Amino acid sequence: MLKTEEILKGKYPAKAHAKKVAEWIKSQGGDATGTLYLEGMGTRMIEDNDEPMPFRQRRYFFYLTGCALPDCYFTYDMQTEKSTLFIPPIDPDEVMWSGLPMTAEEALKIYDIDAVLPSTEVNAHLASTGTPKTTIYAIPTQVSDHITFLSYTATDFSLLKPAIDTARVTKSPYEIALIRHANSISTSAHIAVMRAVATARNERELEALFLKTCIERGGREQAYHSIVASGTNAATLHYVRNDAPLDGTLNLLLDAGCEVSCYASDITRTFPRTGTFSKESLAIYNTVLTMQKECTAILKAGVLWDSVHELAHRLAIRGLLALGIFHNGTEDEILAARTSVAFFPHGLGHYLGMDTHDTGGNPNYEDKDPMFRYLRVRGTLPAGSVITVEPGVYFCRFIVEPYLKDEVHGGFIDEAVLERYWEVGGVRIEDNILITEDGYENLTPTPKEVNEMGRIVRGEA
Repeated sequence: MLKTEEILKGKYPAKAHAKKVAEWIKSQGGDATGTLYLEGMGTRMIEDNDEPMPFRQRRYFFYLTGCALPDCYFTYDMQTEKSTLFIPPIDPDEVMWSGLPMTAEEALKIYDIDAVLPSTEVNAHLASTGTPKTTIYAIPTQVSDHITFLSYTATDFSLLKPAIDTARVTKSPYEIALIRHANSISTSAHIAVMRAVATARNERELEALFLKTCIERGGREQAYHSIVASGTNAATLHYVRNDAPLDGTLNLLLDAGCEVSCYASDITRTFPRTGTFSKESLAIYNTVLTMQKECTAILKAGVLWDSVHELAHRLAIRGLLALGIFHNGTEDEILAARTSVAFFPHGLGHYLGMDTHDTGGNPNYEDKDPMFRYLRVRGTLPAGSVITVEPGVYFCRFIVEPYLKDEVHGGFIDEAVLERYWEVGGVRIEDNILITEDGYENLTPTPKEVNEMGRIVRGEA
């Protein structure tokens, strides 16, 4: 933790990111004397209201600036490697309501930027930079109408976005420290929910507790809408109602994580409401825990994620065969038929960074193979990437019952045994994993062993 704190005392490495993006553009045949141009998110007002909408900085802009202020602009000269941030000037009328904004001098101290100018000068700056005027790189949907590129001989709207998407896959030590810190805060919140689940009355109480615990530790923003799913609600992958009573349910699935300085955590834990799993719940939990541990154990730079996902399905099949839910077939036969998709319908994980489902995964949602259709990352994993490992087994009637009616799939599923498992709902376990050259590092310290979670829920730890 001390190392993380020391790293975060420095500046977000915006200039290194800008250089990394520029090098990628040049590697694709881009203009080495060009200029990168990005706009931050503008202030947006709530419709029919005089209040602004909650602000979320554009991730592409943040990656090259580290700046979370609204209404800003940015340029980066690829030849001189000079970066310029444009921030809103002081508006005297606004000061009365919101106080003094950040000054240029303050911005230079806070951000890893070479120059800071008022946003009113962005067009003049664009008209004066570069001799001769060359190519400007921008994202087409993120250029305001009042911005002009007339002084440039060429405008390229195709390379900047994929350049940043690619660069974001591998993380700097600073980015990893932010993700680690977000995981630390979210872990405290997960433990708080475990401690409260036995006495809470409904899901929303637990969601509120999770948010409270994050906010009081500095994680005010959430990386995504929390999933607080009790009982059979856990069979819905992205359940977000979070309002059901807890009485009569076996388990709670909590998929929730805060973000720190725009960097996400993404953690899922499933635990018994009483502190002790039912026989069926324990069997499914152990199956999923085995899936997660064995898939994580083989991770390192260069591993093919598609193959890790296939291993997860094999382990799911192996577990369900042992329980008798699958029968009348071998592991290979059931895998070939893709019957395991009925119980494990989503991908094993996704890249994590500034977005929960981060860029660079190259998914293929048109894949005809149902086992790979929703896999958000395809291909090999590079060192420095952060990926979630989140296998699950679910008992969703809407998904499973059509498989039961299918001549092939139905022959592999024992309905009599399956009947005992519907109330389990679903089990998912998710950690955030840093890929290294020769292995991995788990950034998620949240308890997941059965005995440890049980002691926390029962108030014994």
